[in-house]
Amino acid sequence: MTRLYALLLCFLAAPAWAAWDLDQLMKALAGNRVSRATFVEKKYIAMLDSPVTSSGELLFTPPDRLERRTIKPRPESVVLEGGVMTMTRGQRQMVLNLGEYPAVGALTESIRGTLAGDRESLEKHYKLKLEGNEVRWSLVLVPREPRTRALVLEVRIDGERGEVRTVEIEQSDKDRSVMTITKAAAQ
Repeated sequence: MTRLYALLLCFLAAPAWAAWDLDQLMKALAGNRVSRATFVEKKYIAMLDSPVTSSGELLFTPPDRLERRTIKPRPESVVLEGGVMTMTRGQRQMVLNLGEYPAVGALTESIRGTLAGDRESLEKHYKLKLEGNEVRWSLVLVPREPRTRALVLEVRIDGERGEVRTVEIEQSDKDRSVMTITKAAAQ
């Protein structure tokens, strides 16, 4: 009888585990407040023998401000706020209206939209596929628009619970980048 009871409990608990879906992931991600993290990114470029490595800090302020400060190999920053991307390296600064560059806007939205838990924005630009469970998940984003697909085959975002851990971008030219994200300790 005890075995039957245990089996029944497992059967009844299964729907709760199986219920992990995109809505639950987006809700978990959207629950994050201002977050600060460090990153290490490796870019694998076909014409180079070894990956190009950069590192720095990420600062995300919901709903739409993402700042990436690269420290190594050389200082630079990229700030996404609303529909504007500002890139600064040394004394030079470049400002892009993402509305004028839809493929770049879609690529930046893959990260920002995921961090914000903004399913609507993600689905506007990508076909979404969620794998895994609440403890460890992967979200695969495949671009909808031909202009974006000309640059990127897919974006794979791996995480644990409501935290993004890695972002892997596979480009159409077979180059790829893998960014590993480590949440900074609470201050």
